[in-house]
Amino acid sequence: MSSWFIADLHLDASRPGTIQLLLEWLAQLEEHTEALYILGDLFEYWVGDDALQTEYTVRLQPVVARLRQLRERGVQLYFQHGNRDFLVGEAFAAATGCILLPERHLIDLYGTPTLLLHGDTLCTDDVDYQQVRQLFRNPQWQQQFLALPLAERIRQAEAMRAQSRLSMQGKSETILDVNQQAVVDTLREAGVLRLIHGHTHRPAIHDVKLADATAQRFVLGDWHEDKLSFLRIDHEGLHLEY
Repeated sequence: MSSWFIADLHLDASRPGTIQLLLEWLAQLEEHTEALYILGDLFEYWVGDDALQTEYTVRLQPVVARLRQLRERGVQLYFQHGNRDFLVGEAFAAATGCILLPERHLIDLYGTPTLLLHGDTLCTDDVDYQQVRQLFRNPQWQQQFLALPLAERIRQAEAMRAQSRLSMQGKSETILDVNQQAVVDTLREAGVLRLIHGHTHRPAIHDVKLADATAQRFVLGDWHEDKLSFLRIDHEGLHLEY
């Protein structure tokens, strides 16, 4: 039995090829799969669970249905919020059968304590983003946003997405990547030697030097119409695909 980890698919109606690639990939997980962990940014943006059965999500609804099928066949599903889909809530969890995870989640992965993150909290050099993140994760802001009409929420989400892309163009690769001290501090606080995250779109396996040990940091890649990325771990070992 294996556990699989994915992140940063950024599913959107404008990218039907990526949606189809995910559906085909999920269909292959029905056998010999113990758990699937989605570590954030499954969607390009998510404006509230009340959009689940509307025209807005019509092309995404097959993904919800396929995840539900996996759960009904015994696969454990876990969802961790990303910086794009932090408004995924209990209705989505009920529709898919997944368990919503906190932003830091520790698991025992075949005998190895492992910390799961989306990864954006590690990018502390991007001060502007961290300030925006603090606002978006504020329960009062979320309540006010979700009270808006659905069409207005979608309009604002599109505008914020465009602004985010423009902002990233003016930032260096270093700023957009993780801060190494933040990685070390996070590992120390959790008391683990293995970390799995996404967000940076830079798939790799990194050794992290701590004071008395060497930890490993597994970075998941993003998805495109012709490219997927996943991490598979079982009792025999692991494989990072990107």
